[in-house]
Amino acid sequence: MATRFLWRTGKKLAVVSAAVCVGGAAATVATSDDPETALKLFTAVPLRLARGSVTAASIVFDYEYALWGLPEGSIERAKVKHEVHLRSARKLQELCFRNGGIYIKLGQHIGQLEYLVPQEYVQTMRESMLNRCPVSSYDQVCRVFQKELGETPDKIFSEFDPAPIASASLAQVHVALTHDGQKVAVKVQHTHMTDTAAADHATVDFVVTTLHRFFPSFDYRWLLDEMSESLPKELNFLVEAKNSEKCLDNFQKLSPHIADYVYVPKVYWNLSTSKLLTMEFMDGPQVNDVKTIQKLGIQPNEVAKLVSQAFAEMMFKHGFVHCDPHAANLLVRPLPSSKSSILGKKKPQLIILDHGLYKELDFHTRTNYAALWKALIFADANAIKENSVKLGAGEDLYALFAGILTMRPWNRVVDSSVDHLVVQGTDSDRSELQMYASQYFSQISELLRRLPRVILLMLKTNDCLRTVNNSLLQGSSPHTFLIIGKVSSEALIEARLLQQKSLLRWLSVWLDEILLEARLFGMRIALWLLQLRKALC
Repeated sequence: MATRFLWRTGKKLAVVSAAVCVGGAAATVATSDDPETALKLFTAVPLRLARGSVTAASIVFDYEYALWGLPEGSIERAKVKHEVHLRSARKLQELCFRNGGIYIKLGQHIGQLEYLVPQEYVQTMRESMLNRCPVSSYDQVCRVFQKELGETPDKIFSEFDPAPIASASLAQVHVALTHDGQKVAVKVQHTHMTDTAAADHATVDFVVTTLHRFFPSFDYRWLLDEMSESLPKELNFLVEAKNSEKCLDNFQKLSPHIADYVYVPKVYWNLSTSKLLTMEFMDGPQVNDVKTIQKLGIQPNEVAKLVSQAFAEMMFKHGFVHCDPHAANLLVRPLPSSKSSILGKKKPQLIILDHGLYKELDFHTRTNYAALWKALIFADANAIKENSVKLGAGEDLYALFAGILTMRPWNRVVDSSVDHLVVQGTDSDRSELQMYASQYFSQISELLRRLPRVILLMLKTNDCLRTVNNSLLQGSSPHTFLIIGKVSSEALIEARLLQQKSLLRWLSVWLDEILLEARLFGMRIALWLLQLRKALC
């Protein structure tokens, strides 16, 4: 009976999806600003979208059939589930590669949701999605230039390399030389993206919604909701250009103490449109290229501190957060104005690329999020609960929320030791962290349903930053957590100053700041003594 039910489910998915495919493709031709190109895609779009429903039906069938009759919590069920996770992740990976476009973007999102989805999916997507993106031909690039700027690249630039230096899900980057001798990076949108994005999104939405209807524990509709809001902005490169300038302006105005250490490439507005973005060319190793960073005379731990502080400033003070900080979007170079120390060491400068995906945190969300992180750093259980509830986690899931944010079990989150949030990167640590997605799958799904979408993007950002720090330090560091504690606490003090009217209350806030510095100083001393004891032992 189960087999017949699943077979009927698969047939329904395929039939209804076929109708969606044809309708979506027809709509694409009717609404496209390039009907000739859209007509060529008419036969391709239904096939792309049909693959999605077939893959979804196959995954559903595999899970239900393979796990049928196996007792919950049994060793055999856990083993079989791991194997099904792997098979299903590979099927999804193949679908993403064959369809490209928005599917690649979806795969990249999954690869960055560490411990929010089963580890088998994360690992499979992370190992491939950033390295096997589609590449547009030079003829397609020329068509984009002709349509956007009225000329081919060889007329607009004195030099233009037809081979891209990088390709992502939405666009690829070429190196060029302007007529006045400036070396630039030119981001060109893949030609098929605008035409297929709407149809792709409609069918992916249909498949995920249908799966949730049959299997309520499978609820990743929030991810599609987020993509439907963010994708149109990411497809408009003028939005990205404005985001990049706002990011740099925020550091200069709101975080002047580190503004020199953060850099954003200059935009050439006269050579940019919604589908073309021309920027200053930046040279430097990716943030996870530890060997090259060391050859430049920069210490990886200093880079880790700078990354932590830069993004803490964005989250807790600016309220305008770059939400895709994976290694390819973060470059490092020696601070241009700095000189080498006696030991030959140089200060790092962080170069932030790809400003298409940002989120704004309103005042209350930003201050509650800052208060939560302050509580996490200082292991204040009552404040953790209070601020988790304010952010929507609820009194029943606040401990899980804290665990996901820090990737530590609750007993470690509220541990009073100075390095209570540190992960050393051992096999036991990793297995402890990986238990979240498998052991608490239904609770995590419910938590993700409750939280505001902006907080979901903060979770993704945290996962990206955690990966960057792990590559730099081979684990996490208490120093980076102290930075987060300091910046989040400063943000709360600044927020209180804005609300204080009397001198007496202003003095109260000032005393809080002194107490904060004293507390952080005490933690640094305790940390130094702990490291000294470990070294002596």
